[in-house]
Amino acid sequence: MSGIRARLTANFMMVIIITVLILELLLIYTVQRNYYGSLEGSLTNQIKISADLYAKYFSDTSLKENVLYNVDAFWNQSNAEVEIVDKDGNIVMDSQGTIPSEKAVFSDIHDALTGKTGKWIGTLSGQKVMAVAYPLKAKDQIVGALRFISSLRAVDQDIQNTAVIFIAIGIIVIVIVGLISIFLANTIIVPLQEVTEAAQEMAAGNFQARSHKTHDDEIGKLSDTLNYMADEIVKKEQLKNDFISSVSHELRTPLTSILGWAITLQNEKFQKKETLNDGLSIIAKESERLTHMVEELLDFSKFVSGRIKLQNEEIDLGNLMEYIHKQLTPRAVRENICFTVQYPENLPRILADANRLKQLFINIIDNAFNFNSPGGWIAFQAKVLEKELEISISDNGCGIRADELPMVKEKFYKGKSSRSKNGIGLSICEEIVSLMGGKLEIESVVNQGTKVIVTLPKGVNLNG
Repeated sequence: MSGIRARLTANFMMVIIITVLILELLLIYTVQRNYYGSLEGSLTNQIKISADLYAKYFSDTSLKENVLYNVDAFWNQSNAEVEIVDKDGNIVMDSQGTIPSEKAVFSDIHDALTGKTGKWIGTLSGQKVMAVAYPLKAKDQIVGALRFISSLRAVDQDIQNTAVIFIAIGIIVIVIVGLISIFLANTIIVPLQEVTEAAQEMAAGNFQARSHKTHDDEIGKLSDTLNYMADEIVKKEQLKNDFISSVSHELRTPLTSILGWAITLQNEKFQKKETLNDGLSIIAKESERLTHMVEELLDFSKFVSGRIKLQNEEIDLGNLMEYIHKQLTPRAVRENICFTVQYPENLPRILADANRLKQLFINIIDNAFNFNSPGGWIAFQAKVLEKELEISISDNGCGIRADELPMVKEKFYKGKSSRSKNGIGLSICEEIVSLMGGKLEIESVVNQGTKVIVTLPKGVNLNG
């Protein structure tokens, strides 16, 4: 988790530093523009006043005469260095003294001589300066240009001081937000550590361990999922143990009978053939019962591993129902239970696995017999719906408790009734119906009966 914490913190800090850096650059650039703009505006206003003064009071004489006799009128308007340029671009005077016949090659002077206000920022005499030039006019004719030059040393120093303040504030912001990012990273890492620790305990076999949910977010959902998985594992483990216990008991019963009668028949001298026949009959029945249980377990294993493939063929469902009715009628007579079959004449033929359909219906009907009493009834019915076939097996037996009903189709689940077997019959039925593209539903009321509804799609079934 330290790696994740470091990566999260580093990512947070990267975003913060980049954001602060961009803001710092924008702020410093804006401050520089404001300072330079303010100085430029001040110089421009001053130079316009001086140029207007020249046009009003000194335009009657030549530029050179004004430089000789009225030059104070120009630089008294500003603290900046002043230069005067004639119309040919020669500097004829600056506030440091007259400079005759020196050619001016600056862009701001060129702009001024063409009638515009010129601005230039550069280096003069080893220092950074800003220069503003403005045309001098006499009788609406440009006779030269006036240029104010101001040092940027003080302005740049103010900008630098402001930038230092901004940088200091940015560093403070980075430190504060960095600490907050560590805290935010911990709000993610700590719950993940708790979930990881719980998962490690579960992986070690402690399925009683639980992950504590702190927030209703993705990590909270992960915690819920982990706890749900642990609950399901505990539940399945208990069902598995119950199943093994039940199967062991059921296997032991026929094996004990077979072993007992085999020893008896081997050691005793029988004078009566009836005793021998009874013993052999019991061995045969218990062997058949044992075979049926083993086949059921093998079927269950194949269904779980997905190795079952349906052998589809065209089936007359009505004939199949009649066959099952004939097969189970002797049992119904023996147990004094009314077993009826009902289906419409227009029952369509379907393409499905006949043996698996028999297994499905016989398993369900066998349960109906097991949980019924003498004098009861079982109804095996089919009807045609708009898009499906509905086959139902109803009885008036003891029913299933409401709290058990959602679980009776689960693998390994064995009900609390003493008549319950190994808990895999209905799970096999559920798998068969699913392979056929249908669904199996169970409705039941305690002491009133149970109804199992199998819904299969009409027409050709290509599943499996």
